[in-house]
Amino acid sequence: MIHYYRVDNRPPTPYEHQLRPFDETALDKAIRLQSSLIAFSTGGGFDGENPEYQELRRFFVARGDTKTKLPDCVRRCRDLGQFWGWIKFERGTYAERRTLLWDAFRPLIEHLESGNAPGLSQISDTLDAFDAEHVRAAWQKALDRRVADPEGAITAARSLLETVCKHILDDAGAPYPADADLPKLWALVAQQLNLAPQQHEEGVFKAILGNSQAVVNNLAAIRNRIGDAHGHGRRPVKPKPRHAELAVNLAGTMAAFLVATWLERNDLGEPRDQR
Repeated sequence: MIHYYRVDNRPPTPYEHQLRPFDETALDKAIRLQSSLIAFSTGGGFDGENPEYQELRRFFVARGDTKTKLPDCVRRCRDLGQFWGWIKFERGTYAERRTLLWDAFRPLIEHLESGNAPGLSQISDTLDAFDAEHVRAAWQKALDRRVADPEGAITAARSLLETVCKHILDDAGAPYPADADLPKLWALVAQQLNLAPQQHEEGVFKAILGNSQAVVNNLAAIRNRIGDAHGHGRRPVKPKPRHAELAVNLAGTMAAFLVATWLERNDLGEPRDQR
Protein backbone atom coordinates (compact mmCIF):
# COMPACT_ATOMS: atom_id res chain seq x y z
CA MET A 1 0.00 0.00 0.00
CA ILE A 2 1.31 3.45 -0.90
CA HIS A 3 0.70 6.29 1.54
CA TYR A 4 1.21 10.02 1.34
CA TYR A 5 2.06 12.87 3.67
CA ARG A 6 -0.72 15.31 4.42
CA VAL A 7 -0.45 18.28 6.73
CA ASP A 8 -4.16 19.18 6.85
CA ASN A 9 -7.54 17.44 7.00
CA ARG A 10 -8.43 17.57 3.32
CA PRO A 11 -8.04 14.46 1.12
CA PRO A 12 -5.10 14.53 -1.31
CA THR A 13 -5.82 15.43 -4.89
CA PRO A 14 -4.96 12.95 -7.69
CA TYR A 15 -2.02 15.20 -8.55
CA GLU A 16 -0.69 14.94 -5.00
CA HIS A 17 -1.05 11.16 -5.12
CA GLN A 18 1.24 11.16 -8.15
CA LEU A 19 3.81 13.45 -6.54
CA ARG A 20 4.17 12.16 -3.02
CA PRO A 21 4.42 8.37 -2.72
CA PHE A 22 7.03 7.01 -0.30
CA ASP A 23 7.99 3.86 1.62
CA GLU A 24 6.92 4.43 5.20
CA THR A 25 9.29 3.99 8.11
CA ALA A 26 8.02 3.37 11.64
CA LEU A 27 8.44 7.09 12.33
CA ASP A 28 6.36 7.94 9.26
CA LYS A 29 3.63 5.58 10.47
CA ALA A 30 3.62 7.16 13.93
CA ILE A 31 3.30 10.66 12.51
CA ARG A 32 0.53 9.54 10.16
CA LEU A 33 -1.36 7.83 12.98
CA GLN A 34 -1.11 10.97 15.10
CA SER A 35 -2.18 13.26 12.26
CA SER A 36 -5.10 11.03 11.26
CA LEU A 37 -6.38 10.78 14.84
CA ILE A 38 -6.17 14.55 15.23
CA ALA A 39 -8.13 14.98 12.02
CA PHE A 40 -10.69 12.38 13.15
CA SER A 41 -11.05 14.10 16.53
CA THR A 42 -11.56 17.58 15.07
CA GLY A 43 -14.31 17.12 12.53
CA GLY A 44 -12.37 15.39 9.76
CA GLY A 45 -11.89 11.78 8.74
CA PHE A 46 -9.25 9.15 9.43
CA ASP A 47 -7.14 8.44 6.35
CA GLY A 48 -8.00 4.86 5.38
CA GLU A 49 -10.79 4.72 7.98
CA ASN A 50 -11.10 1.95 10.56
CA PRO A 51 -9.08 -0.79 8.75
CA GLU A 52 -6.10 1.54 8.47
CA TYR A 53 -6.33 2.56 12.12
CA GLN A 54 -6.38 -1.07 13.17
CA GLU A 55 -3.42 -1.90 10.92
CA LEU A 56 -1.32 0.95 12.34
CA ARG A 57 -2.31 0.04 15.89
CA ARG A 58 -1.30 -3.60 15.35
CA PHE A 59 2.04 -2.50 13.89
CA PHE A 60 3.05 -0.62 17.04
CA VAL A 61 1.50 -3.05 19.55
CA ALA A 62 3.47 -5.93 17.98
CA ARG A 63 6.83 -4.20 18.43
CA GLY A 64 8.43 -4.66 21.80
CA ASP A 65 10.15 -1.28 21.67
CA THR A 66 7.03 0.72 20.75
CA LYS A 67 4.15 -1.00 22.56
CA THR A 68 4.86 0.79 25.84
CA LYS A 69 5.44 4.12 24.05
CA LEU A 70 2.09 4.03 22.28
CA PRO A 71 -0.54 6.37 23.77
CA ASP A 72 -2.80 4.63 26.29
CA CYS A 73 -5.85 5.68 24.31
CA VAL A 74 -4.59 3.82 21.24
CA ARG A 75 -3.62 0.70 23.20
CA ARG A 76 -7.08 0.58 24.81
CA CYS A 77 -9.16 1.52 21.77
CA ARG A 78 -9.16 -1.31 19.25
CA ASP A 79 -11.18 0.58 16.64
CA LEU A 80 -12.21 4.12 15.78
CA GLY A 81 -15.63 3.68 17.37
CA GLN A 82 -14.00 3.02 20.74
CA PHE A 83 -11.59 5.89 20.20
CA TRP A 84 -14.42 8.33 19.43
CA GLY A 85 -16.31 7.17 22.51
CA TRP A 86 -13.24 8.10 24.54
CA ILE A 87 -12.09 11.37 22.94
CA LYS A 88 -15.51 13.05 22.78
CA PHE A 89 -15.75 13.00 26.57
CA GLU A 90 -12.04 13.36 27.35
CA ARG A 91 -11.69 16.82 25.79
CA GLY A 92 -14.49 19.11 24.66
CA THR A 93 -12.81 21.50 22.22
CA TYR A 94 -10.79 20.83 19.08
CA ALA A 95 -7.82 22.76 20.46
CA GLU A 96 -7.78 20.65 23.63
CA ARG A 97 -7.96 17.44 21.61
CA ARG A 98 -5.04 18.48 19.40
CA THR A 99 -2.90 19.29 22.44
CA LEU A 100 -3.86 16.02 24.13
CA LEU A 101 -2.85 13.91 21.12
CA TRP A 102 0.34 15.86 20.44
CA ASP A 103 1.42 15.24 24.04
CA ALA A 104 0.28 11.60 24.01
CA PHE A 105 2.32 10.74 20.90
CA ARG A 106 5.47 12.57 22.00
CA PRO A 107 7.14 9.56 23.74
CA LEU A 108 6.60 7.31 20.71
CA ILE A 109 7.80 9.85 18.15
CA GLU A 110 10.83 10.89 20.22
CA HIS A 111 11.74 7.23 20.69
CA LEU A 112 11.60 6.57 16.95
CA GLU A 113 13.51 9.74 16.15
CA SER A 114 16.28 8.72 18.54
CA GLY A 115 17.11 5.56 16.60
CA ASN A 116 14.78 2.73 17.60
CA ALA A 117 15.54 0.25 20.37
CA PRO A 118 18.48 0.59 22.77
CA GLY A 119 21.70 -0.50 21.10
CA LEU A 120 20.46 -0.03 17.55
CA SER A 121 21.40 3.65 17.48
CA GLN A 122 25.04 2.73 18.13
CA ILE A 123 24.94 0.23 15.26
CA SER A 124 23.40 2.89 13.02
CA ASP A 125 26.12 5.38 13.96
CA THR A 126 28.88 2.87 13.19
CA LEU A 127 27.39 1.92 9.84
CA ASP A 128 26.87 5.60 8.97
CA ALA A 129 30.58 6.21 9.61
CA PHE A 130 31.34 3.72 6.84
CA ASP A 131 29.92 6.31 4.42
CA ALA A 132 28.38 3.77 2.05
CA GLU A 133 24.87 4.50 0.81
CA HIS A 134 24.09 0.85 0.02
CA VAL A 135 25.03 -0.16 3.57
CA ARG A 136 22.76 2.48 5.13
CA ALA A 137 19.92 1.50 2.79
CA ALA A 138 20.25 -2.21 3.61
CA TRP A 139 20.27 -1.52 7.36
CA GLN A 140 17.25 0.78 7.20
CA LYS A 141 15.33 -1.74 5.11
CA ALA A 142 16.06 -4.48 7.65
CA LEU A 143 14.88 -2.25 10.53
CA ASP A 144 11.71 -1.13 8.79
CA ARG A 145 10.56 -4.65 7.85
CA ARG A 146 10.96 -6.38 11.23
CA VAL A 147 7.27 -6.31 12.18
CA ALA A 148 5.30 -5.86 8.99
CA ASP A 149 7.46 -8.18 6.84
CA PRO A 150 9.59 -10.57 8.93
CA GLU A 151 10.67 -12.62 5.90
CA GLY A 152 11.81 -9.48 4.10
CA ALA A 153 13.66 -8.32 7.22
CA ILE A 154 15.60 -11.58 7.39
CA THR A 155 16.52 -11.28 3.71
CA ALA A 156 17.58 -7.65 4.24
CA ALA A 157 19.68 -8.66 7.27
CA ARG A 158 21.70 -11.07 5.15
CA SER A 159 21.98 -8.49 2.37
CA LEU A 160 23.37 -6.02 4.90
CA LEU A 161 26.19 -8.37 5.88
CA GLU A 162 26.93 -9.27 2.26
CA THR A 163 27.06 -5.59 1.32
CA VAL A 164 29.42 -4.70 4.18
CA CYS A 165 31.73 -7.61 3.35
CA LYS A 166 31.89 -6.68 -0.33
CA HIS A 167 32.54 -3.01 0.41
CA ILE A 168 35.42 -3.85 2.74
CA LEU A 169 36.94 -6.29 0.25
CA ASP A 170 36.57 -3.75 -2.56
CA ASP A 171 38.18 -1.00 -0.48
CA ALA A 172 41.01 -3.36 0.47
CA GLY A 173 41.56 -4.35 -3.15
CA ALA A 174 40.94 -8.00 -2.25
CA PRO A 175 39.31 -10.17 -4.95
CA TYR A 176 36.33 -12.41 -4.27
CA PRO A 177 34.28 -14.74 -6.51
CA ALA A 178 31.22 -13.16 -8.08
CA ASP A 179 29.08 -16.00 -6.74
CA ALA A 180 30.56 -15.99 -3.22
CA ASP A 181 27.92 -16.63 -0.56
CA LEU A 182 27.78 -14.92 2.82
CA PRO A 183 29.91 -17.45 4.77
CA LYS A 184 32.61 -17.24 2.09
CA LEU A 185 32.54 -13.44 2.07
CA TRP A 186 32.78 -13.33 5.86
CA ALA A 187 35.75 -15.71 5.84
CA LEU A 188 37.56 -13.55 3.27
CA VAL A 189 36.93 -10.38 5.27
CA ALA A 190 37.99 -12.10 8.49
CA GLN A 191 41.31 -13.03 6.89
CA GLN A 192 41.72 -9.47 5.61
CA LEU A 193 41.07 -7.95 9.04
CA ASN A 194 42.96 -10.52 11.10
CA LEU A 195 39.71 -11.83 12.56
CA ALA A 196 39.98 -15.48 11.51
CA PRO A 197 40.20 -17.89 14.48
CA GLN A 198 43.33 -19.57 13.12
CA GLN A 199 45.13 -16.22 13.17
CA HIS A 200 45.08 -16.11 16.98
CA GLU A 201 46.64 -18.21 19.72
CA GLU A 202 44.60 -17.08 22.73
CA GLY A 203 41.81 -19.59 23.32
CA VAL A 204 39.17 -17.03 24.32
CA PHE A 205 39.67 -14.97 21.17
CA LYS A 206 39.71 -18.08 18.99
CA ALA A 207 36.39 -19.15 20.51
CA ILE A 208 34.76 -15.72 20.08
CA LEU A 209 35.89 -15.37 16.49
CA GLY A 210 34.89 -18.95 15.71
CA ASN A 211 31.45 -18.33 17.17
CA SER A 212 31.17 -15.18 15.06
CA GLN A 213 31.67 -17.30 11.95
CA ALA A 214 29.03 -19.72 13.25
CA VAL A 215 26.55 -16.86 13.75
CA VAL A 216 27.11 -15.71 10.18
CA ASN A 217 26.68 -19.26 8.86
CA ASN A 218 23.39 -19.59 10.71
CA LEU A 219 22.14 -16.22 9.51
CA ALA A 220 22.74 -17.42 5.98
CA ALA A 221 21.01 -20.71 6.75
CA ILE A 222 17.92 -19.14 8.34
CA ARG A 223 17.54 -16.79 5.41
CA ASN A 224 17.68 -19.77 3.03
CA ARG A 225 15.18 -21.64 5.20
CA ILE A 226 12.54 -18.99 5.94
CA GLY A 227 13.57 -15.80 4.13
CA ASP A 228 11.73 -14.55 1.06
CA ALA A 229 14.52 -15.22 -1.46
CA HIS A 230 13.15 -18.64 -2.43
CA GLY A 231 9.78 -20.24 -3.14
CA HIS A 232 7.89 -22.11 -0.42
CA GLY A 233 6.13 -25.46 -0.33
CA ARG A 234 2.66 -26.21 0.95
CA ARG A 235 3.73 -25.96 4.60
CA PRO A 236 6.16 -23.06 4.77
CA VAL A 237 7.92 -22.01 7.95
CA LYS A 238 6.66 -18.50 8.73
CA PRO A 239 8.98 -16.32 10.83
CA LYS A 240 7.51 -14.16 13.59
CA PRO A 241 8.53 -10.55 14.23
CA ARG A 242 10.66 -11.74 17.15
CA HIS A 243 12.62 -14.01 14.79
CA ALA A 244 13.19 -11.09 12.44
CA GLU A 245 14.22 -8.90 15.38
CA LEU A 246 16.86 -11.45 16.40
CA ALA A 247 18.20 -11.86 12.86
CA VAL A 248 18.36 -8.11 12.23
CA ASN A 249 20.04 -7.37 15.57
CA LEU A 250 22.62 -10.11 15.02
CA ALA A 251 23.35 -8.97 11.47
CA GLY A 252 23.61 -5.35 12.57
CA THR A 253 26.00 -6.23 15.40
CA MET A 254 28.23 -8.33 13.15
CA ALA A 255 28.23 -5.70 10.39
CA ALA A 256 29.07 -2.92 12.87
CA PHE A 257 31.95 -5.01 14.25
CA LEU A 258 33.43 -5.41 10.77
CA VAL A 259 33.01 -1.72 9.98
CA ALA A 260 34.52 -0.60 13.30
CA THR A 261 37.51 -2.90 12.78
CA TRP A 262 38.01 -1.68 9.21
CA LEU A 263 37.77 1.98 10.21
CA GLU A 264 40.22 1.49 13.09
CA ARG A 265 42.66 -0.21 10.77
CA ASN A 266 42.50 2.66 8.30
CA ASP A 267 42.76 5.31 11.00
CA LEU A 268 45.72 3.74 12.79
CA GLY A 269 47.52 2.23 9.83
CA GLU A 270 47.75 -1.51 10.39
CA PRO A 271 47.53 -1.89 14.18
CA ARG A 272 49.27 -4.92 15.60
CA ASP A 273 46.04 -6.50 16.83
CA GLN A 274 42.73 -6.01 15.00
CA ARG A 275 40.54 -7.65 17.64
